[in-house]
Amino acid sequence: MRILPLVFSALLIASPAFAQDAPSVISVTGQGTIAAMPDMATISLGVATNGSTAREALDANSEAIAAVLSRLTASGIAEKDIQTSGLSLGPVYDYSSANEGRGPKLTGFQASNMVTVKVRALNELGALLDTTVGEGANTINGVFFGLEESDAKADEARLAAMADARRKAELLAEAADVRLGRIVSISEGGVAMPMGGMGAVAFERAAAPVPIAEGEVTVSASVSISWEIDQ
Repeated sequence: MRILPLVFSALLIASPAFAQDAPSVISVTGQGTIAAMPDMATISLGVATNGSTAREALDANSEAIAAVLSRLTASGIAEKDIQTSGLSLGPVYDYSSANEGRGPKLTGFQASNMVTVKVRALNELGALLDTTVGEGANTINGVFFGLEESDAKADEARLAAMADARRKAELLAEAADVRLGRIVSISEGGVAMPMGGMGAVAFERAAAPVPIAEGEVTVSASVSISWEIDQ
């Protein structure tokens, strides 16, 4: 019956020792964001064609997408920068008679072929979109601007995050009337790369090259840092 009091006594004696072993710290998370002009774009474009049969729709699509791919390479896009991203073939139904107690009516078939293209000469992007539409492309699923070499900007964002974390920690230390000691831990919360762009559109060839506003892209980073409190 005397074992439990002895155990509790031992824990009470040991608790202050454990508390003394754990240093008091100030922990903050810093954020850093760097803006830059984009130097490349990724576009998703393609061709959708209809036919009375699946073969007719697919043959028409193959001919049209071949013309688009030929135009892309003739415009200076390297083959490595063109990749098929979606290919589909399916029936097209008319559902207008469904409310009359009849099932949907098969009206034909639609084939779609999408490609993802990296454009490294942004000054030619508008003209490229216009010429590909002229060759048969009738769907654009997005234009996304980015950075070809993003590592340097990511490092700048990390340094900005470190500086932001120290600023916050010094502010807290001053408010608590203590001093920052050594850093005991640093962890990176992640780096967010640019991913800005426009949504899906479908259009006919314009009378002039499509106007494109590149704007800025941002690279952001976060770090979490803990400092010992120096009394």
